Amino acid sequence: MNFFEKLQALDRRWIYLLVALAITIPLVVVFDSKTYTTTPTENIYQLIDSYAGRDDRAIMIDFLHDASTMSELFPMEVAILRHAFQRKVKVFTICFLETAAPLVDYAINTVKEEFPDIQSGVDYINIGYKPGALYLPIVLGMGDDISEAVKTDAEGRQLANLPMMEKIKNYNEMNLVIETSGSGFGASWFVYARPRFGVNVAAGITAVMAADAYPYIQTGQLVGILAGLKGAAEYEKLVDLFAIHDKPFSREIARTTHVSITDDTVPYKFKAARIGMNAQTVVHILIILFIVIGNIGYFIERRRNKELN
Repeated sequence: MNFFEKLQALDRRWIYLLVALAITIPLVVVFDSKTYTTTPTENIYQLIDSYAGRDDRAIMIDFLHDASTMSELFPMEVAILRHAFQRKVKVFTICFLETAAPLVDYAINTVKEEFPDIQSGVDYINIGYKPGALYLPIVLGMGDDISEAVKTDAEGRQLANLPMMEKIKNYNEMNLVIETSGSGFGASWFVYARPRFGVNVAAGITAVMAADAYPYIQTGQLVGILAGLKGAAEYEKLVDLFAIHDKPFSREIARTTHVSITDDTVPYKFKAARIGMNAQTVVHILIILFIVIGNIGYFIERRRNKELN
């Protein structure tokens, strides 16, 4: 048998083994690879950064997913929270899926470990789980008064009594909602809240949903999107490049400067998306090689068979 015949006859279990190694090794042996940022990601970063240090501005993250899409969405939620806590941007978190409630706590606690001064009720408010039937009433009600639309937070405290609410009333102050979703995204926010109250809406979505989201960027209904693990990796880079070093955003610097992810001073949890992109890149290259070599072998064998016949 020649080389290509051997490839055609190769036991598929060897291919599965190679793919498994291609995924596992880059996750364990971290190496540097460049992350290029895109405009939809940069737009979200800049808007959040414009609220830095202001008591009369806040953002909201709506966790609309469960653990099945956590690998893509959780790193972007951690990156946004890290950015907000570093820049002293007030944050609301909410979820309308009961299975998302533990993920909200997990994301907040993951970031708070590095920011011990951040206080619940002062720097952030976790509204927690609210039934899906209240989705639209809450979305519209927040346009008038957030503390009336949702009376209590996840700890049972009255929102109106929390220090963070002193200068925050409605969408005039909480003027960015980011919905991280594993399925449909942002419908109630940009269909109802944006046209009626003018709130800015962004989406963090899985990679397979990105194509569906871009038209809403073009119409202005979404101010930005984080598309899958790539979007999360981009946001991680922006936080490391600007927020952590307290530097103003520059699109030129963002797109030309490389941030090392082999730096041991950055915890693994804050570069998880970029490390995941390493594994994804290696696997994609391997699969492309399989496809190319397999097709070459197929056509060579077909031509050889024709000549023999």
